[in-house]
Amino acid sequence: MSSLPTGLTYLPPRMTISDARQETESSIFSTVETLLSKTSIAAHEIDIVVANCSCFTPVPSLSEMIVNKFKLRSDVRVYNLSGMGCSASAISLNVAQSLMRVHRNSYAMVVSAENITRNYYCGNRRSMMIPNCLFRVGAAAILLSNKPRDATRSKYKLERVVRTITGADDRSYNCVYQQEDEEGHVGVSLSRDLVKVAGDALKFNITTVAPLVLPLKEQLFYVISEVLRRIQSNPKSRPYVPDFKKAVDHICVHAGGRSIIDEIERSLRLQPEHMEASRMTLHKFGNTSSSSIWYELAYLEAKGKIKPAQLVWQIAFGSGFKCNSLIWRAMPSILEHCMEGNCKNPWKDYVHQYPITISQIRQ
Repeated sequence: MSSLPTGLTYLPPRMTISDARQETESSIFSTVETLLSKTSIAAHEIDIVVANCSCFTPVPSLSEMIVNKFKLRSDVRVYNLSGMGCSASAISLNVAQSLMRVHRNSYAMVVSAENITRNYYCGNRRSMMIPNCLFRVGAAAILLSNKPRDATRSKYKLERVVRTITGADDRSYNCVYQQEDEEGHVGVSLSRDLVKVAGDALKFNITTVAPLVLPLKEQLFYVISEVLRRIQSNPKSRPYVPDFKKAVDHICVHAGGRSIIDEIERSLRLQPEHMEASRMTLHKFGNTSSSSIWYELAYLEAKGKIKPAQLVWQIAFGSGFKCNSLIWRAMPSILEHCMEGNCKNPWKDYVHQYPITISQIRQ
């Protein structure tokens, strides 16, 4: 279930760097240990480490914490991303992907987490209190390989990474903004434009994703509608929304909040079942920032919904403002990984012992 760090259970809350380190280490270390155990990969075999955490940037960095804890090799390539928001995991994947194009026969580990302790808001401004209600502790670790021998045991193949940033627009840039309030309390302010900004960023992202995944018929409809809109010069005419249900089999939308999920469902004309993983993740774990899209993928695996050759579309939103997409193709080994008894993830027992319908969550 969703959880808060130990430091916030005290009155007044303990928000020291020591408490923040304890939170981060407990979530990241256990996640990496689980990953290494599941993949039967030894720590010294890791060639690349990319870690991301938006609001906690200690010295040494999170990636170096991992090197120290698991005693990685001295020549391991280490990278640490900060301030990139809830879409940082997709960016980390893109960084790892770029590095692996240069470094052959490598293992790359991507670790995504967020820190609640150092970013808990203790003031009274409403726009800055919302993150206190939404964000919870969470982390994810992903192992990437470009070694030919791993093709038969990998769960997914990374097909596409599409990144979009609308930060040139002031409204988009300022909609998620870390600042101090009138009393000097630091927090992250969420503007009322957030849902609209997320929808606009998604539209920009779709213009790149659509030609890569949509069937030819849907692409033609989309191009024709855009040409007609520009000829008519009618700003009120609604653009044609491609039917992505014909292109991808599963969609994992960042569980940033109910309003965000509702907006994406409406914008893409999706059915409630397409947003089930996102709503269930928000319901059980809260907003775990950049790791949320991996909780959603784990949910689909635990439910046994993913079949070989199917496409999974992960959509992540982050400050700046960014919308990033990951397109994965399920490999034949996904059936073995998702068999009852083999599926070891946070949802393993929950989806069977506590069946909750989407209608119950909406209420």
